[in-house]
Amino acid sequence: MKLTTKDITFTALFAALIVVGAFIKIDIPLPLYTMHFTLQWLFVLMAGFLLGSRLGALSVTTYILIGLAGVPIFAAGGGIGYVLRPGFGFLLGFILAAFLIGYITEKTNATKFIQLLVPATVGLIAYYSVGAVYFYLIKNLYVGEAVSFAVVVVQYCLITVLPDFILCMLAASLSVQLIPAFKRIKEYQTI
Repeated sequence: MKLTTKDITFTALFAALIVVGAFIKIDIPLPLYTMHFTLQWLFVLMAGFLLGSRLGALSVTTYILIGLAGVPIFAAGGGIGYVLRPGFGFLLGFILAAFLIGYITEKTNATKFIQLLVPATVGLIAYYSVGAVYFYLIKNLYVGEAVSFAVVVVQYCLITVLPDFILCMLAASLSVQLIPAFKRIKEYQTI
């Protein structure tokens, strides 16, 4: 994959925005695990809408790699040990979500609010699916706490899915305004 300076700049910008989103959080203490509701999802959505599948997923991957390298930019810290936290799967879900949001937006050439809600919803489902499966596997196989998949879905997905869908609507609304500007910037060539 060949990246231009513009691509690298946009990728870094959205990785930084996701970092900022991680620190705007509400902690939700639950019986099995403290859930962190953050604004990361807003910037993951925007990365997919505005950067497309390839760069959107790359910006999220960059964010995750920096956190795994030890920089405390995740909602609850950082470091390679973070992969053993049950909530790490939601971060991995961000990569798939950004890719799918960007891919669907590119293929449908979506620019209107309702059109953008489709890839946002697909991304939300992907993000929660990866997160829930990872959470279930880590709790049952690594931590050794028997937790049913239904409990994971009810206690760790249903509690934040509505606020995350509201973020989908906010990101779609903002992206309607920003997509034309990003298209012009991408098309602009320097001499």
